[in-house]
Amino acid sequence: MTSNPESRVIEDVACTVCGCVCDDLRMHVQDSNLVWAERACPLAEPWFAALKTKRVTSPTIRDKPVSLEDALATAAARLAAARNPLIYGLANSSTPGQRAACRLADTLGATIDTTASRCHAPSIMALQQVGESTCSLGEVRHRADLVIYWGSNPVRSHPRHMERYTWEPSGMFLPPEGGGRTLAVIDVKPTETAELADLYLQVEKGQDFEVAWALRSLVLGKPLPQHPYGGVSWRELVELAERMKSCQCGIIFFGLGLARGPLGHHHVEAVLRLVTDLNAHTRFHAKRMRIPGDVAGADSVLCWQTGYPFSVNLQRGYPRYNPGEYSADDILRREEADVCLLVGTEGVAGLSAEAKKHLSSIPVICLEAAHFSGYSQAEIRIPTDVYGVHRTGTAYRMDEVPIPLRSFLPSEHPSDAEILADLERRIRAMRASLTEVTRSSSVPAQG
Repeated sequence: MTSNPESRVIEDVACTVCGCVCDDLRMHVQDSNLVWAERACPLAEPWFAALKTKRVTSPTIRDKPVSLEDALATAAARLAAARNPLIYGLANSSTPGQRAACRLADTLGATIDTTASRCHAPSIMALQQVGESTCSLGEVRHRADLVIYWGSNPVRSHPRHMERYTWEPSGMFLPPEGGGRTLAVIDVKPTETAELADLYLQVEKGQDFEVAWALRSLVLGKPLPQHPYGGVSWRELVELAERMKSCQCGIIFFGLGLARGPLGHHHVEAVLRLVTDLNAHTRFHAKRMRIPGDVAGADSVLCWQTGYPFSVNLQRGYPRYNPGEYSADDILRREEADVCLLVGTEGVAGLSAEAKKHLSSIPVICLEAAHFSGYSQAEIRIPTDVYGVHRTGTAYRMDEVPIPLRSFLPSEHPSDAEILADLERRIRAMRASLTEVTRSSSVPAQG
């Protein structure tokens, strides 16, 4: 950091726009305003550009500006009166906010869910069944000489993923400039990533399971009839299987193209089993290509606090986990939630039309970053600071490695952790007051 207080360059800033959480950005700040986010990718550039504008300056109730006290009092009253409150989001929060959300859900007896339930939930369910041969992105960078993207197009979804970890960088145990790597892509259609690949296998839509099972047979040395599997020729499968077995270290990065669909969890399970089989021949790993910046952190914090990664119901005073029954989209579609607290609005766009319809009919309390457009139909909107911009915090990269977040702009609003903690205190005080009134009214009159 330079010594001039008016013009500063803040080094090694982490970006939370996607699951890569790139932590090598340089922020050029002039008079407490962001001028340039150096090394920002095409996804991050418009996000940082939005920091130069101010869209929300004060809390609102039904689009009318109010004081923070009035907004918090009204929000606490709505949550305290709810019979089936829902807390949803958390993917662009940080560890303090996610912990505070868990405590509030416990106090309310609410259902708490993350955006993972509409994203990589099938992947999480699959690895709960068969396990995961995992590693850090640093190990991929330095050891992996075979990189496979399955159902993922990182050139679009994670623009710096290949630059930092797979295609471009030299590794400690690899030839310089990535010359010793093989890049393979398995997808249902040609993508920008496939154009860069050494090997591309085009799979028929919904046939990933057949391809994975055929590869398992080849890896295990079992005879395989010489005809196409899932639209992929036998010869292509044999070539890929041989590359997999003979590599020094391999990795399959799988995305939503593999995980989504009616049988997504079976597709992911087949790939995870394939990786397990490969570890009898060489070192091989599998990793999810997580989309939102800290959805991995939300999973980790919920596991730490409740024992489960998403879709957790606390209505009975202890955590219950059942994806589908306690997933935010399903609860809203069944019209069970009577109040919804959005901790960040990045997950609303991914809800089904039926869920959005019910969401628009119930009170919604929205904690949204002050510089970004949130859920316009929320009854109560409370602007918050952004972790990694105005507040320090922690974000978990897609490989579950915690990355510290720095602040480089002055704070103007409370954090979501502070608001959630305040709501919890108010609700506890309201219940204590109600209990005291009930006890007083039950005492028989003297004399």
